[in-house]
Amino acid sequence: MSKPSDEEINTALKMAIQMREKEMDPFFLAKTLLSHNYRIGYLEKVLKAADRYLSMGMAERQRTELVKLIEKTKDAEFHTAQKEQENMGLR
Repeated sequence: MSKPSDEEINTALKMAIQMREKEMDPFFLAKTLLSHNYRIGYLEKVLKAADRYLSMGMAERQRTELVKLIEKTKDAEFHTAQKEQENMGLR
């Protein structure tokens, strides 16, 4: 399956927002799309930071940036899951 274009993603997100606002989401498709879109934004930042870290010879500054982004991603994940975050000692 091919990746949707930016225009397709924007259209789908607009429709998902409308579905949630009108409470017309019986199978939770809109909720799922909106949640995944929110979470993937964080994951894309982690991927970019990891790529920079690896391609810059694993420099300490890039490592610190990567760890911070991983923690932000975990915070967002736990926030959306409405769970307490378990600190794994990365902070």
